[in-house]
Amino acid sequence: MDGVRRAVRALWRVARHEWTVVVLGSLALAAALTWPTLRDPAGTIPQDTGDPTLQAWQVAWGGYALRTDPAHLWHSNTFFPEPYTYAYSDTLLGYAPFALVGEGPVAAVVRYNLLYVLVHALAFVGAYALSRQLGAGRAGSAVAGAAFAYAPWKLAQAGHLHVLSVGGVALALAMLARGHGWSLRHGHRPDRVRPGWAAAGWAVAAWQITLGFGIGLPFAYVLVGLCIAVAVAYGVTWRRRRTRPAVPRRLFLADLAGVTGFAGVTLLMAAPYLEVVARHPAGRRTAAQVDMFSPPARGFLIAPPESWLWGERHGAARATLGFPGEMTLLPGVVLIALAAAGLVFSVWRLRQRIALAVGVLVSLALAAGTSFGGDGDPGYLTLMRHLPGWDALRTPGRLVLWTTLLLGVLAAGALTVQERSPAEAGRGDWRRWTRLALVLPVLLVLAEGVNRTPHVPVPAQPAALRGVAGPVLVLPLGGIRDYHVMLWSTDGFPRTVNGLASFTPESQQRIRDAATSFPDAPSVAYLRAAGVRTVVLLPGYAAGTPWEDAAARPVDGLGIHREQVADGLVYRLAPTS
Repeated sequence: MDGVRRAVRALWRVARHEWTVVVLGSLALAAALTWPTLRDPAGTIPQDTGDPTLQAWQVAWGGYALRTDPAHLWHSNTFFPEPYTYAYSDTLLGYAPFALVGEGPVAAVVRYNLLYVLVHALAFVGAYALSRQLGAGRAGSAVAGAAFAYAPWKLAQAGHLHVLSVGGVALALAMLARGHGWSLRHGHRPDRVRPGWAAAGWAVAAWQITLGFGIGLPFAYVLVGLCIAVAVAYGVTWRRRRTRPAVPRRLFLADLAGVTGFAGVTLLMAAPYLEVVARHPAGRRTAAQVDMFSPPARGFLIAPPESWLWGERHGAARATLGFPGEMTLLPGVVLIALAAAGLVFSVWRLRQRIALAVGVLVSLALAAGTSFGGDGDPGYLTLMRHLPGWDALRTPGRLVLWTTLLLGVLAAGALTVQERSPAEAGRGDWRRWTRLALVLPVLLVLAEGVNRTPHVPVPAQPAALRGVAGPVLVLPLGGIRDYHVMLWSTDGFPRTVNGLASFTPESQQRIRDAATSFPDAPSVAYLRAAGVRTVVLLPGYAAGTPWEDAAARPVDGLGIHREQVADGLVYRLAPTS
C-alpha cells in the first residue's frame, strides 16, 4: 500500500506541475478557441477550400516522399513534368512526420485539422515559456501566450497554416535563453547555464525553418542579430575587464553544433527555392506586389471579419482597406493597453522597456511595408534589396507576429508587478484575491481571440480519380479547383499536370493551351508527346470553362479509350504505334 500511495503522490505532483498544467491547458484552449475544427475533422476545413487543401496536400506529400523516395522529395507529383515543384510555396516540411500515418484525401484533411489545432497550442506554450524564462510571472506569461496564439489578426490567416505556425519561434528563443542562463529580469547567471537546452533551442529553430521561409526567414535574421549582439557584448566585457570572459566548453560545443546545424538546414531548404527562381523568373517577388499587400497604419487597429468581438464593429473600417486579408492586423486592444501600462510600471528595467518599445516600433514599420518609407531608404524595400532571400517575402503585414510577441513581453512585465511572492503579499486572503484578479486580463485577451471562422465542406474525391494511373491531366485545368486536384492526388500520388502556385510554369500553360480543344487530334497528339497518359474530365466542374461541352465531343479515330466512371470521364491515351 505504501508503494501505491507513493505512486499516487508522484502522479499528483506531476499532474499539478506548472508545465503539465500549461501544456494540457493550452491543448484544451486550442480545441475550444478553434472550434468547430474538431467537430468534423474529416469533412470540413477552416476558412475555405483554397490554401488549406493545398497545405493538406503539402503535409501529405512530405510524409509520402520521406517514406518512399526521400531523394525525390522536392520533385512532387504535381505540375508534371516540372521538377522542384514542392518548392513552389512554403512546404510545411517540418510536419512530414505526421504524414507517416494515414493515406488518401480524408487522412490528409484530418491531419490538417489536427495540426491546425496543435499550432495554436504550441504558440501559447512557446510564448508562455519565453516570458517565464525572461522573468515574468505566471499570469503575465499566460497573457503573452494567449496573445501570441490568439491575437485577432491571426484569424485572418486561418487559411494559412504556415503563418499560424509560429510557436517554434518563441519556444526556440525560450530554450536558447535558458540554455545560456539568461533572463531579462536577472541578466546572465553562469550557474544557470544549461548546454542541453541551448542545443534543443537550435534544433527547434531549425525545425521552424522547415515549416517555411515566410515566417522562418525573418526569424533567422533575428537570430543572426541576437548572435551579433551577444558577440558585441562579449567583446565589450573583455575590453572592460581586460580578461576574456569564460565560456563553458559544453555550451560552446552546443552552440557550435547548433549554429552549424541551423545554417545547414537553412541552406538545404533554400537550395530548391533558388533553383525554382532560376528556372521560373516569373516566380520572383516584385516591389509592386509588396506595395499591393502593404497595410496602412490604421490596419493595425482593425480586426478581420472572423473576429467574434470586433468583426462586425470594424466592418466599415475594413471596407477602406485594399486587401483586408493581409491588412487587418490588430494585435488586440487589451494587449495594447496592457503593454502601454508596461511602459510605465513593470518588473523590467527602464532601459529594457525602452528597448522593447523600440522593437515594437521597428516591427510595426517593417510590417507596414511600403506604407512606411515608400520606395526609399530605410524601409522594407531596403531589406529586399540588400538581405538575401528577403525579396521572397511579399506580405509584410505578417511581421506583426513580432509586434505581438514584444507587446506580450511588455504586458507580462506589467502584470508581474502584481504577482507578489507569499512573503511580500502578506495575508493568504489577499494573495488569493490578487491571483483571482490576475486571471481577468488573460480572459479578456482570450475573448478577443474567439473566432467566427467558417468551416466549409471539403470537396469529395471524384470516383473517376480513385486509383487513376499517371501522368494524368484533370480537366478543367486552372483556378482553385487545382488545389482540390492536388488534395485528391494524395490517393497514390500519381504524377499530375494540375497544380496552382503564385506563377504558372510555361509547360503547364502550353499544356493548358493545347488541351483547350480536347479531345481532338492536335490535343491528343500534344498530350501524348508531353508524356500524359490519362485525362480525367469532370463535367460537373466544367461549366463556364473551355471544357463545358468536352463530354459530348467525339473520340472516333483518335486512338484513345473513353470510359464513364460515376460522374466523370476517363480518357486513356494509348501510345502511338
